Amino acid sequence: MKTVIVRYTVKPDKSEENQGLIKKVFEQLAHENPNGLKYMSTVSEDGLNFTHIAMLENADDNPLGRTEAFKVFTAEIKERCQVPPQAINVEVVGSYGF
Repeated sequence: MKTVIVRYTVKPDKSEENQGLIKKVFEQLAHENPNGLKYMSTVSEDGLNFTHIAMLENADDNPLGRTEAFKVFTAEIKERCQVPPQAINVEVVGSYGF
C-alpha cells in the first residue's frame, strides 16, 4: 500500500474556496466509491494549513487522478497557496480506524 501526505498553506482569502473544492472531491468520491483508495483531508484551526492523506492499494493506480472534482481542485492550487503543496511518501507504522 502506498501512502502519501501532502501539506500546504493557502492565502487567507482562499481558505473558503479551497475547502469548497475539497468538499466537492469528497462528494464525487462518495458518489463513485472508487476501489483501492482511502483519503482524508484536514485543515488547521486557523483555516490556512491543509493536510491530505491518501492511501492507495495499488501504487500505479490512483483513482483521485481520474476524478473530475480532484482535477478542478488541483488545477489552480498554486495560485491559492502561500506555501505550495509538498508531497511525501510515508510508511504506515500503525493505524487505528483509518
